[in-house]
Amino acid sequence: MVLEHELGRHRLFNGLQTMLILGGLTLTLSLPGYLLAGMGGVLMSLSTVVVAALLASCMPARMILARAGADPLRPPQAPELHALLERLYAGAGLTIAPRLYVAPTPALNAFAVGGAHDGVIVVTDGLLRSLTPRELGGVLAHEVSHLRRGDTRVMSIAATMTRMTLWLTTVVQLGILLSLPMLLSGERPLPWLALLAIAIAPTLSVLLSLALSRNREYTADLEAVALTGDPAGLASALVVLERRRGRWLSGLLGRRPPEEATWLRTHPATEARIRRLAEFGDGPHTSPFDEHDGAPRRPTPRHGTRRWHRGR
Repeated sequence: MVLEHELGRHRLFNGLQTMLILGGLTLTLSLPGYLLAGMGGVLMSLSTVVVAALLASCMPARMILARAGADPLRPPQAPELHALLERLYAGAGLTIAPRLYVAPTPALNAFAVGGAHDGVIVVTDGLLRSLTPRELGGVLAHEVSHLRRGDTRVMSIAATMTRMTLWLTTVVQLGILLSLPMLLSGERPLPWLALLAIAIAPTLSVLLSLALSRNREYTADLEAVALTGDPAGLASALVVLERRRGRWLSGLLGRRPPEEATWLRTHPATEARIRRLAEFGDGPHTSPFDEHDGAPRRPTPRHGTRRWHRGR
């Protein structure tokens, strides 16, 4: 009951925040467009974003899968995994047949491509080898939630708007550089508004896109728990992913990596996500992060610790 109330509240908040962030991205994009060509520049830049977003949504999933080097993981190769995915699709109200791909990389990752009518879920070989079935169920439910809510399409639009903003501000910068002799001679006034726009627009656009991504990740966590009824499985998987990330960065830097600012993350902080999951019952009721060194402690799932293995 608590989860249903929280999920309903968060869906409403998520929708309002998404509209506000997309509105902010639109205004941020409009500013350099207006400086370049007035209202015509605004209309042209927004039209370009709409066309680019439509093209991106029509891009065949196989192009993205080919870029990731992913191959189909067919039911005979992993029957239990496909059975789990079918149950998650049914619970989410998705009527399409589940399509699961695996990318041959040791990295721990999973992502969704497409939407509710043509979606594909990709997992890496490293993820299959590192997570228990219970943990993997939480990760798959999270990705199914992204498909159901159309998160990949929304984030594609936001990314297109951010790229367009970066491109337009670059054009404005070139225009100012070309007019520098006239500015120095006093023939033209210094364009303070243009300078302010190119200073803040790119950074603001990126930060808005990151905020949108974090918000939808939180919602996907709650949706996943509603599908599985098992917050501890997802929490345990998050700890595994965070531990592997910290180990990789430590090996790369030769020391423990510094904490990344929350507003620079594409995902919310793992500790915050786990604490939220712990509010819904079956999750870890104490933080899996050690109070002294910040190292994650993995909650122990109750339903076994075996790993998935790909069949031939």
